[in-house]
Amino acid sequence: MSANPDQDSNEVATISGTLTTPAERKRAFQILFLCQLAGGMGQTLVYAVLPPIARRLGMSEFETTMIYSLSSFLWIITSPFWGRRSDIVGRKPIMLLGLSAFAVSTTIFAFLVLVGLWGWLSLTIVFPLLMLSRAIFGGFGSGNGSAAQAYVADRTTRGERAAGVASLGAAFGIGTAIGPGVAAAFAEIHLVAPFFAVAALAYVSVGLIWFYLPERTRPSHRVSAKQQAKRATLKWYDKRALPWVIASVIISFAQTIIMQLCAFYFIDILKLELDDATQMVSVGLMAMAISALFAQIGLIQRFNLSVQFLLRWGSVVMIFSYAGLIIGSSYGVLVTALTLAGFGFGMLRPGLQAGASLSVSRRDQGAMAGFISGTSATGMILTPFIFLNSFIGFNIYDRMHQAPFMVGALLVIIILAFALFHPAMKDLNQSADDYEDEEEGIGLQ
Repeated sequence: MSANPDQDSNEVATISGTLTTPAERKRAFQILFLCQLAGGMGQTLVYAVLPPIARRLGMSEFETTMIYSLSSFLWIITSPFWGRRSDIVGRKPIMLLGLSAFAVSTTIFAFLVLVGLWGWLSLTIVFPLLMLSRAIFGGFGSGNGSAAQAYVADRTTRGERAAGVASLGAAFGIGTAIGPGVAAAFAEIHLVAPFFAVAALAYVSVGLIWFYLPERTRPSHRVSAKQQAKRATLKWYDKRALPWVIASVIISFAQTIIMQLCAFYFIDILKLELDDATQMVSVGLMAMAISALFAQIGLIQRFNLSVQFLLRWGSVVMIFSYAGLIIGSSYGVLVTALTLAGFGFGMLRPGLQAGASLSVSRRDQGAMAGFISGTSATGMILTPFIFLNSFIGFNIYDRMHQAPFMVGALLVIIILAFALFHPAMKDLNQSADDYEDEEEGIGLQ
């Protein structure tokens, strides 16, 4: 192996015991790019389309967000498991499982919405079935993100890690940018048409992974029982993982406040008609996604920004975003605030993922990716229960629409303090042995 890291990336990279040419790695990353694209589209079109659909079906804001919450709870529980499984059976099988679950659950969800809109089944029956369809995604789809991130970590050096992880975020960002546009366009045909379109793309992604993603030898073929046991030692409360797990929960909560509530917020603050809400919310979400894409491709990929830079400046941008949402009363101000939110989260999420990946050896990449992927869904549970439930005698969101965004601003201030002062930031500057796992005979081909 060359001692020159540039040669590792530009000529032939020998990583985790696998000989990977630049052409092979490029093709693999392009396939992963498309898969994350589908996931991003699926997320933002749900947030843009479901609130108007929910109100047509007679569901409250709390009931609507509960549909996300069950799948999010299962996502949290299962992501670490699938991340560890990818360390043993390989990244490809777990990605196939996750994408298949996403495709199937989205298809079922769309049919159930149709049945509800047509009045064939009452809301009492449709609502739990909608939750069940999302549970398929939460229970099995969670493996895709963690396995994809670990796949990239397997095939990048430490110096390339932030840019490599950001490339997945960029794909997701393109998906989120396209998603609202797809929602607005296909909603002209029918409200559920966007769901079928994204499901079709997910099925295509499954086929590409199955036939074209290079992964010839499973890790377990070259790992002894003793080494497999050693792999499983990383726990979420380990000192290497805990700071990043906590940061992931905080960022997830802050991001979900915007993602889950912005459609309702636009409708209520701007007094929108339901027929106009999808298009107007889609424009805001598209602006947010495009700015996230600019951060991930225009900045991170070009300048190879550090984890510290991404977390610090991402937090600062988010503070201004929340301020705009809190004081905004016009469509232009709210869309500008969402644009800033996209730019801020476009730095925060890759910074978090890269920092977590750099904090552990290659042996623990799948486990760490599972922790981060799982905790990234915690906001889906926290947001509805804290802001939309009447467990304290009144609905916080209904009482004060700006209250959730005030909480979000406080959360990103905590992340800023973490990026400035926590010892985990200093640990990232310590040298690490990129080839530790090679020496142990732990390989991935």
